[in-house]
Amino acid sequence: MVTGRRGTVLVARLDNAGDVLLQGPLVRAVAASADRVVFLAGPAGAEAAALLPGVDEVWTWACPWILGDPPPVDAADLAALTGRVRALAPDEAVISTSFHQSPLPLALLLRAAGVPRLSATSVDYPGSLLDVRHRTEDDQPEPERALSLARAAGFDLPDGDDGRLAVRRPLPPVDARDLHTRGFGVSEGHRCAHLAEALAPGYVVLHPGASVPARAWPAERCAEAVEALADAGHRVLVTGGPGERALTAAVAGTRGVDLGGATTLAEVAALLDGAAAVVVGNTGPAHLAAAVGTPVVSLFSPVVPAARWAPYGVPTVLLGDQEAACRGTRARLCPVPGHPCLTSVSAADVVAAVEKVVAA
Repeated sequence: MVTGRRGTVLVARLDNAGDVLLQGPLVRAVAASADRVVFLAGPAGAEAAALLPGVDEVWTWACPWILGDPPPVDAADLAALTGRVRALAPDEAVISTSFHQSPLPLALLLRAAGVPRLSATSVDYPGSLLDVRHRTEDDQPEPERALSLARAAGFDLPDGDDGRLAVRRPLPPVDARDLHTRGFGVSEGHRCAHLAEALAPGYVVLHPGASVPARAWPAERCAEAVEALADAGHRVLVTGGPGERALTAAVAGTRGVDLGGATTLAEVAALLDGAAAVVVGNTGPAHLAAAVGTPVVSLFSPVVPAARWAPYGVPTVLLGDQEAACRGTRARLCPVPGHPCLTSVSAADVVAAVEKVVAA
């Protein structure tokens, strides 16, 4: 067991925002003993990494063996990363990966950059690439799997830390006047005062998009859910990224508030923090909702196991056929005609689930 202060520690997780948010307990465990934590993230995860308590600096690097839309392997790019790490001279590194990813290519680069101590979870023989080769049980929740790696590397949570997901606070305010000035909420006929009323805590957030199409509830079902939630007396905010504004506008219709592309990730966290419940697929905002402690209605496609990837540590209702034929395929596009695992979920199911988690 390594004891005492640990100097500068590089923590790496190179995929999406949700994956990065699930590293929160690991990061806090490392930060409890490190003088400085530098987080190496992919382009889609860097904004999330900046939200994690315990992170002092975020580096961004597009990894050619992990990203779903990978860049070509570029020797100059690899040399630049190696040089940057060598200049940082971290005392050690912790490489976190999903169960289907290998940490060894990055371990090779970091070893070549002179990092003296490397820890990672690996099913493959690591040779001289790892000082701590951790093995873990299948079907652990991802935050617990990551934390088990930190513990294997000699880090642990400080006293009083419950191991749940968390974000750095205070979160930025989401101002109705600012949104109105920028044009958000206007297409639904909301004047600024009405938008401010809609943003008062207690609304329901519906997030229709997903980074992987196989994990998305069909847009027409999302629109039906907005109508049904409004009929049930809920104020509904519809969120999405800058590239999803057509989707969020169609889903919000005339009865939801369309905030697609309106907010930074930190502002989305603030919106989720004020929500009574969040309706979302297996994608980043589900984990962001868990990180702010908001209940989740999870439209969960079983292409990956819910035991690992369901929202962690908050009241959750899981909707979707978990025994569907797509189960465990890790498919990006649904391999079953009609996407039955999620089209089987109705708007009425969502309203009932919202009422259940709000009551909880």
